[in-house]
Amino acid sequence: MTRWRLTVEFDGGPFVGWQRQVLGESVQATIEQALAQMTGEQITVHGAGRTDAGVHALAMESHADISKPLTEHRLREGINALVRPAPVSVTAVGHVADDWHARFSCTGRRYLYRILNRRAPPALERSKLWHIAEPLEVTAMVEGAALLVGHHDFTTFRSAHCQSASPVKTLDTLTVERVGEEIHIRAAARSFLHHQVRSMVGCLALVGRGRWAPDDIDAALKAKDRAALGLNAPPDGLYFVEAIYP
Repeated sequence: MTRWRLTVEFDGGPFVGWQRQVLGESVQATIEQALAQMTGEQITVHGAGRTDAGVHALAMESHADISKPLTEHRLREGINALVRPAPVSVTAVGHVADDWHARFSCTGRRYLYRILNRRAPPALERSKLWHIAEPLEVTAMVEGAALLVGHHDFTTFRSAHCQSASPVKTLDTLTVERVGEEIHIRAAARSFLHHQVRSMVGCLALVGRGRWAPDDIDAALKAKDRAALGLNAPPDGLYFVEAIYP
């Protein structure tokens, strides 16, 4: 039995998310079906995190235990051939220790949220970003983002369906910068609550639009009440960027 590490890139548009579910296609199940065809084994693929329907990944780390002898080239090429035409690609594979776990060995996760901030709507990337036509004040968004960094009770920014044992998390970084016609919001933490990044982005967008002041972000955080949330950003602009390991 060999434990393989798989780095996966995917377009979340057609999927219910990473996690296998009873209804709808998931990224996890798509890869597992390809592995079953390749090996004749029933294999579970474990990911570094879960993503909502419509959320994308640049490098979702995962692992799978496989009995059949395979080379790295054959494993990567085989999965990529068998998942077609689903928008999933295994970009790298490698052996890892038997006690390495894509989720539980992970010490940090990084996300990117893309906002297209121009009057004209996107023609080529409609499902890859959030389009906000009115100008956003990035300086105010930066000020609001700084209030969320640190160790807090993020109940306000947590989905009602979140399964985490505690709403308390440590947000290591939350940055906002303009990149051409886009605004990029980057978040890093050991782990996140369900909808936490999208909820933070939605409120920062309200600040950028001038509908909230930066201090309203702090008030929402201190409320510890989901009802205090101003806006939950759509999933389209969110990307799982990287999983960090020791």
